[in-house]
Amino acid sequence: MKFIQQKRLGLALAAALLVSPISLSLPAGQAEAAAANAKFSITNQSFSIEGVKSSIGTINSNGSTFIALRNLNTALGLGTNFDKTTQSVTVTGHNRIMKLDLKNKTVTLNGQLINGQQVIVQDNTTYLPLRFLLERLGYEVTYTSASKQIGIKAIAENKLTIEARSLSDNSGGKKRFVYYPVISGMGNTEVQTKINALLKQEAEKTIALASQHNEYDVIGNSNLKGEFEVTYNEKGKLSLYTYYGIDSGGAHDLHNLVPHTFDLNTGNELSLKDVTEGKANYVTIINDQIKKQIKDRKLDVITPFETIEANRDFYLSHNGVVIYFTEGELLGAAQGFPRFVIPFSAFNR
Repeated sequence: MKFIQQKRLGLALAAALLVSPISLSLPAGQAEAAAANAKFSITNQSFSIEGVKSSIGTINSNGSTFIALRNLNTALGLGTNFDKTTQSVTVTGHNRIMKLDLKNKTVTLNGQLINGQQVIVQDNTTYLPLRFLLERLGYEVTYTSASKQIGIKAIAENKLTIEARSLSDNSGGKKRFVYYPVISGMGNTEVQTKINALLKQEAEKTIALASQHNEYDVIGNSNLKGEFEVTYNEKGKLSLYTYYGIDSGGAHDLHNLVPHTFDLNTGNELSLKDVTEGKANYVTIINDQIKKQIKDRKLDVITPFETIEANRDFYLSHNGVVIYFTEGELLGAAQGFPRFVIPFSAFNR
């Protein structure tokens, strides 16, 4: 099966993750009714924002903390706007623009439709999901259970802007739509052009493969949806992945995750060995971490985990190197893509 030839395919059966542009904890009709009838209590939550302690009124719903829109202005200095006519919220900061359409229950980030959480509107005040919002706007959000304090700190990011562009093809009665990232603002325009060309080429090739009329290829002549997520933009590196959902007409959708990690000085892609501090035993370090996390998380693996490949696909997050497994590879297909964060500190010992 052809898809992205340079990357591990990892296509397996699973429930669709890209069906709805915004995730709700209840079916649409029930969610609307619950939001309309619910009356949430306001709790004074302890915060440490850039090291400054404060107390801010928040709402807790289903384990998530929601913060009033106006407090994003006063506490974090983010630009916010509520348009009553269109029933939309716009939040700006850190070279990002997030728009939340309250009427249609959709969220866009720098032009890309993303999965999100439902907002809460109460007493003419709009409350936004704190962690979902801030982590996508370039903040680290932590919680200290002993003090019950939420910590918020801006991540020191590389100075660049990432916007979303899209490609589509509806030939053959199928719908194919892929978002891809476009970088701007880099000092080295040659490197910027190199990275942008690679990312656009990947999107074009994927659209082309999904548009082929080949009855022996499940990717050919399929519905396709692709969206990307930037997971790391620090210390001269940029890491992201594109998540593809393919509906080939079978009982279940197929999925593929295609990661890229770039050295922003050269524009070259980095290998797993490159990002693990040059440790000769990086595979052993990762294996030990994965085995420990499987045990600690009490994961019911299909077969005992032994080892990753030396060139295993990965991406970076603020907290470490992320090793992921494809659907049905380590856990049951319904568990999606199991992910293991290997702390950067594990490679410094």
